[in-house]
Amino acid sequence: MEKIHQLVIVGAGPAGIATAVESYLQGIHDIVLLEKDTEHNSTIRKYYKENKRVDLEWKGQKVELNGRIHFIDGTKETTLDFFDEILDSHEVELQTQVEVQSIEKKDGYFEVHMAGKSLRAKNVVVTIGRMGKPNKPSYKIPPSIRKKVNYTLDDCQDGEKVLIVGGGDSAVEYAVDLSEKNDVAICYRRATFRRANPTNQQNIANAIAHNEVRPILNVNILGLEDDNSKVKVLFEDREAETFDRVIYAIGGTTPSAFLASSGIQEKDGKPVHDEHYETNVKGLFVAGDITQESGGSIALGLNHGYDIARYIQGS
Repeated sequence: MEKIHQLVIVGAGPAGIATAVESYLQGIHDIVLLEKDTEHNSTIRKYYKENKRVDLEWKGQKVELNGRIHFIDGTKETTLDFFDEILDSHEVELQTQVEVQSIEKKDGYFEVHMAGKSLRAKNVVVTIGRMGKPNKPSYKIPPSIRKKVNYTLDDCQDGEKVLIVGGGDSAVEYAVDLSEKNDVAICYRRATFRRANPTNQQNIANAIAHNEVRPILNVNILGLEDDNSKVKVLFEDREAETFDRVIYAIGGTTPSAFLASSGIQEKDGKPVHDEHYETNVKGLFVAGDITQESGGSIALGLNHGYDIARYIQGS
């Protein structure tokens, strides 16, 4: 008979790793951690530039860590090294390049379905984030300029004229980072950057004051056109303008289809769960960014993992 694991965790970001390590420390030693990318913490790897700060707290939240993972502020590189170390020092089976398609509740266990195989588990924790599937604009992007329309900084080149679209932390950070070597404008449909944390609000204000970033505020974008292989942006109530590249940083989406296929109910765009992060399906938990109004708090993700581990071991 196929083995039934004590715990399977979907998503190897901070919350997923914390759930695995805290569960191990609670005495649960049959743990499988599943990650669809090639390595853990794919969001930090993809969306953070080299040496970018990674903070424990997010948007000024003051969160006391409850568990035994003592994370401190650092950079992209030190954060990845930290999670490498704690994974290496605890017996957690990490499987990469496996994408979970659905989770099915059986009689006394779960079947975690992936392409070509499945795993059985007594308990399952879903820690997939929002940024893995970024929001995209509602208007169509002409195929001829799709390579010039991005959602990360990966393809940016020095000296480009770039438009950043969005008003949250990622948009502001992209604009400030790129302004050192590029001609950067930032377009946001509101008049201020109140969604960003206080540090980023100050940084973008300074960049605008020193003419390092050009603001295009209170403006909606109607669509994009090809202008000799460059991106012509059609604004509402404003003259169109052409850019070498446009980067959308307008947040990520809750993976509603995946949650529904696993029987997890949603309310107001978030999965329903109790104080132990257990969903309406007994034994099926959620943790990390997916439970939050806006993702990003490593501290909350670590605490979710600790709370879930204690609850599973005590139940």
